[in-house]
Amino acid sequence: MRILLLLLAFFPVLAAHAGVHERTLANGLKVVVQEDHRAPVLVQQIWYKAGSMDEISGVTGVAHVLEHMMFKGTKSVPAGEFSRRIAAAGGRENAFTSYDYTAYFQQLHQSRLPLAMQLESDRMHNLQLTGAEFAKEIKVVMEERRWRTDDDAQSRLQEQLLANVYLEHPYHHPVIGWMNDLEVMNVADARNWYRRWYVPNNAILVIAGDVDPKAVFALAEKYYGRIPARTLPARRNFSEPTQIGIRRLVVKAPAELPQLIMAYHAPVIRDPQQDWKPYALEILAGVLDGNASARLNKHLVREQQIASATGAGYDSISRGPGLFTLEATPASGNSVEAVEAALRQEIATLIGAGVSEDELQRVKAQVTASEVYKRDSLFYQAMQIGQLESIGLGHRAIPQMLAGLQAVTAEQVRAVAAEFLRDDNLTVAVLDPQPLSGKPKSAPAGGAHVR
Repeated sequence: MRILLLLLAFFPVLAAHAGVHERTLANGLKVVVQEDHRAPVLVQQIWYKAGSMDEISGVTGVAHVLEHMMFKGTKSVPAGEFSRRIAAAGGRENAFTSYDYTAYFQQLHQSRLPLAMQLESDRMHNLQLTGAEFAKEIKVVMEERRWRTDDDAQSRLQEQLLANVYLEHPYHHPVIGWMNDLEVMNVADARNWYRRWYVPNNAILVIAGDVDPKAVFALAEKYYGRIPARTLPARRNFSEPTQIGIRRLVVKAPAELPQLIMAYHAPVIRDPQQDWKPYALEILAGVLDGNASARLNKHLVREQQIASATGAGYDSISRGPGLFTLEATPASGNSVEAVEAALRQEIATLIGAGVSEDELQRVKAQVTASEVYKRDSLFYQAMQIGQLESIGLGHRAIPQMLAGLQAVTAEQVRAVAAEFLRDDNLTVAVLDPQPLSGKPKSAPAGGAHVR
């Protein structure tokens, strides 16, 4: 009965993926269309295969700064007009920058796709980058950094953790950039980034919703097809050297409670059909932290009451290297050292005794069900396609990845825990709470496009 339920959950995902169509325009822009006719709405997303990992030292944060500047207007669409026109059409829009890519999106009625394409294609090659607008917006970004990182203890802990985990790979730098780089950045830096990466042959256009693929391709040709391609700069393939011993750091910051993060280097998916370790690591994360009854919450929070909160995290999809993390907040009267010892014991128990077949099947069912539920969201469908296309795996990897998760064995889960959750592969970060100032934290100025 359990296998039947898994198959019933699995097939709708494959069926939904069957409605995907793609075409590459002559200028190199890849267009992917996901049909979903449940409601007369659509999502347009444009993904640029350039994120903070493509930056060089001295201009960290420029990818995110340009994301802000993309709303500052073109000759035909003045600053603020892009957002006003989308809102007037009953839609909403925004953007986001990550280590691996930068993306812009609009959600609106399916009849307004021409408007969305007209606006987005215009700023792909007609953006006006002025010194005056840059001077204002860089202050917004610096204030965002103060608010979201410098004045937030958990964010500072995460930032310092990554700076210690990655010695050579550009994941060492925060997406928002180091403050001293932001302070000396100028409009020429943003202009150079725009000219280098914002070209159709470095982008993916994803349209999901109540659309006809042929009509979408025709509109894409009309609005995006006339934008010329340009030669892209050579990308450097960064790698991170093998860690040769445990690393520890302590971050002192105003906070109410201490926090512990244990980060282990881990592989990510490079070949969706042949790789198995990333899938086993996904299941391992589910065993430890997949639901309220998972091991960490059950043992450390409810039974031992040594932690007030726990978690395990792993993302198998990225352009660069991956991490498997364990997190915990000590319960009142317990120390960070005691929580770390408890987490280590959970790892040792899992490696020694393995995972039961019932536990394995329960986690697989949860993972598959989660995927099915997420695909109820039109936005998530587009996000999944855009992310996979941007990092080079492609949307055809979706059913392969789901099949890979279902194929994981209990022994494989135990094996990846033994291989990767070891001290030579570990960085431990501790938040040492300092007295709070008592001043309320205020959000930065800058409007809807502050991220």
